Amino acid sequence: MAKDKKRNHHRNKKEESDDEEEKDEGPQVFPAAAKNPGDAADAEDDESSVSSEEEAEDLILEGVLRRNPDASDSDDSDDDSDDDSDDSDDDDDDDDSDEEDEDSKPPPAKKSKGNDKKETTKNKKQDNNKKKKNKKKKKRSDDDELEVVPVEFTFCDMDEKFFHGLKALLTSTSPIYAAQSSELSDLMIENASVGTVVGCEEGGDPDTVFGFASVLNVTSYKDKASIRALTTLCLEQCPGNRKGELETVLSGKTKRPAGFYVHGRMVNLPLEIVEVLHQQLVLDMDWAVEKAENVDRKSLDFGAFVRIAPSYRSGGSGGGGSGRGQQQQQTSSSLYKYFDDEVFADHAEFVYEIKVPKTFGMEETPYCMVIVMTKTGHRAAMKAMSNMVNGSA
Repeated sequence: MAKDKKRNHHRNKKEESDDEEEKDEGPQVFPAAAKNPGDAADAEDDESSVSSEEEAEDLILEGVLRRNPDASDSDDSDDDSDDDSDDSDDDDDDDDSDEEDEDSKPPPAKKSKGNDKKETTKNKKQDNNKKKKNKKKKKRSDDDELEVVPVEFTFCDMDEKFFHGLKALLTSTSPIYAAQSSELSDLMIENASVGTVVGCEEGGDPDTVFGFASVLNVTSYKDKASIRALTTLCLEQCPGNRKGELETVLSGKTKRPAGFYVHGRMVNLPLEIVEVLHQQLVLDMDWAVEKAENVDRKSLDFGAFVRIAPSYRSGGSGGGGSGRGQQQQQTSSSLYKYFDDEVFADHAEFVYEIKVPKTFGMEETPYCMVIVMTKTGHRAAMKAMSNMVNGSA
């Protein structure tokens, strides 16, 4: 019994101390204390039953929640943050509405001027770029024009290697020579003693023909188709007052033979080279007369020359020339393709115009001038040409 009283006394003290702690700390969740040992045992049974029931079901917390007065109020901060976010949203909405209003309003005058200035500056830049491009193109074109190709011209005798070059130049000279270009090239190569070719050794193809000049004896080659064709064309269209004279020249019955003066060249061949080309032909004829045998010398000592020169009509009427006045009228109504033919015409006995048959694809009728000159007239023309090219009186 004494032991039981001591136990009860200690339990009562513990319960009183627990009650005082609960008063100090406030409401807390504790299981109810049993008043006696039996109640304690019952309470333990109840707790075990409750724990078993709580394991079977969801846990439920029973008791009183106590707030700490020193802790900050989370609800207030959330409310403040919500208020701030609402204010920011309102501000964003206001800004959006202001931007929409500004977009709907027309732009102010200053901004339009700025845009105009931007456009003008863009246009100026584009113009400057175009100018720069044009300058570059001009510089390139100037460089192309200033490009110089050094070529050393040489004067050669007729040779087989020049056949294609001679034929090409004859074809481009006039349609009257185009149909007979192959045979005429062969005849000039065969007549090597009186003929000169302008070629080059350095800076180009050695077989290229830049120009040529030759005289073909009408009597020696009278059986050739090309010579017959040229003779017939000249006689058919010769004016009546000059036809008998021309027939005599081309018949071969004169003391000195006549020859067809054939020459051609590239259009841009320097004038100095053209003048030397004709001078070389004169030297060839003089050399052939001095060095040839008696039979060949007679055929190479030409007394008259017939030149069929390509020309263009500039107005006026064609016809025969019977004197210097008529010759000047004939010359003034025609334009010569080569300037040296005009010089020959100024020193000719007579000049007249002929029509050349059209070739395929030609729309206009081509014309040529028939220039008949003596040996004396030819040498006078050579002096005049030299004075013209070299600038001497």
